Amino acid sequence: MMMVPTGHPFTRLAFEQWRLWNEASIVVWLRMFRLMQGGPLAEREAKRMVIEKVWANATLGWAIWPEMFAAKPAEKVAKRATSHYRKRVSANRRRLTR
Repeated sequence: MMMVPTGHPFTRLAFEQWRLWNEASIVVWLRMFRLMQGGPLAEREAKRMVIEKVWANATLGWAIWPEMFAAKPAEKVAKRATSHYRKRVSANRRRLTR
């Protein structure tokens, strides 16, 4: 189990964003490996990658809407945005490592 820092909200947010960055780098590596193999699987992965990135960015506004308009602190909005992307990155990591 990974030890999560406590204390200031920005410390926890920085840790969560580091975890997102770390997992995203793994997904990039796994996707590049799949793309280097070529063939229909690589073609499908390339299309999926573009569609997922556009969709994740397009839906971010709806994901952070409650925090933005409820006058929540900036760290709450950033935490929701990090969580929004982390769900998708984790799903891709699980899918690519099967």
